[in-house]
Amino acid sequence: MITIYHNPRCSKSRECMTMLEVENIPFSTVKYLNEPLSESELKELLKKLGIKPIDLVRQKETVWLENYKGRQLTDEEAIAAMAEHPVLIERPIVVNGDKAVIARPAERVKEIL
Repeated sequence: MITIYHNPRCSKSRECMTMLEVENIPFSTVKYLNEPLSESELKELLKKLGIKPIDLVRQKETVWLENYKGRQLTDEEAIAAMAEHPVLIERPIVVNGDKAVIARPAERVKEIL
């Protein structure tokens, strides 16, 4: 089963969901702003994505700019920041088993199908 970590206010996230629906690909949705991810869940996602924590951070978000900009965070500190402020997590993230992508653009989902 495909899982999409989704923010309903994000056009890229909605576009990704629409693409999955058009392709008749069943998926479940995690609204991660309402259901924040724990640090261990973030670590698992990062392993599936194959990226460093800082690469999952939305560095133009106000929370980042006001609290973290210009700081060299360790991997653990970046993960803690995303767990505390889920808005910092890049979206949408689509997971299929042990593989995941940040679906920007939405077509990247095809890489893990």
